Amino acid sequence: MLKAIIWIALAVGLVLLPHGLSFSQQEILVFLTLNILLVSSYRLLTLTGEWSLAHVVIMGVGAYASALYTKELGIWVPVSMLLGGITAALVAVILSVPLFRMKGFYFLIGSFAAGEIIRLLWKRFREPFGGAKGIKGIDPMPDFSIGIYNFDFFEPVSYFYFSAVVVGICLWILWRIEKSPVGLTFHAVHWQDKLAQASGVNLRAYRTLAFALASGFAGISGALLAHYVGTINPNSFDVEVMVFVLTWAIVGGTATFYGPILGAVVLTVLNEVVLREMGFDQARPMIYGIILIASILFLPDGLESLVQRGLRRARRDKAAPAENAAKEATQ
Repeated sequence: MLKAIIWIALAVGLVLLPHGLSFSQQEILVFLTLNILLVSSYRLLTLTGEWSLAHVVIMGVGAYASALYTKELGIWVPVSMLLGGITAALVAVILSVPLFRMKGFYFLIGSFAAGEIIRLLWKRFREPFGGAKGIKGIDPMPDFSIGIYNFDFFEPVSYFYFSAVVVGICLWILWRIEKSPVGLTFHAVHWQDKLAQASGVNLRAYRTLAFALASGFAGISGALLAHYVGTINPNSFDVEVMVFVLTWAIVGGTATFYGPILGAVVLTVLNEVVLREMGFDQARPMIYGIILIASILFLPDGLESLVQRGLRRARRDKAAPAENAAKEATQ
């Protein structure tokens, strides 16, 4: 009953939240929603112990694919978004053939090289990718009405509601994957790879599966972005954006499902609201670097560790009266 009340309160809060913000803050809220899906999908890959520098480029694959499906083939936008995610997953499967011949640091560098090759292809070919200028005039989500509410997707409030539903469904699927036997195998591949292999687990197949699933959800976040902003180019998915995603994951922590989400929320608010309002736009990469180093030194388990400490303390405080009563009864 209590969980149901919490979920209802959360849903009501999300519905009311954008109406208390300015237009620019509403747009930040939309981007934050997409960033949450991006960093959560990235965490799925890290479950196997691999960290990629191509995740944002894979997001761009979903964005480009969805944009081209609508512009060139006339596919309905919601379907093209789903196809964009599938395309990103298929590209990840192709990339996994050379990449998973490497592990650890070599996989990291190899993924960076693969991502840059894809970005150079976007820049090189004006057809169909638009070259360095990218693709403009991407079809928006078609408007529709539910009851008395008209969803105008040029407005950030309407797009926030739409993206929040899509991202919520994707997060639920990601959570179910992690809690399934497949997700437990991902953990085994990371922490006990030799034992898992001896038990008959195909390590490369499971790493490829995690890479493909993570890329598919990243592709959906890219498709959502493309059909909101209406234009994309290769610079929208460069290594600077990837550094932001890495920072969200590391600062938030990757031991729990909510860790990267917490990192994305806190740092996006800091980045887009606090630093921008204070006029530190140019210094934001430096400040991000300082936050990353400080997190590694003083909070190696991420912000999620603070939440876990608070929950443990609350449990102890709740259990304390019962323990005291039991001690008094035995005396």
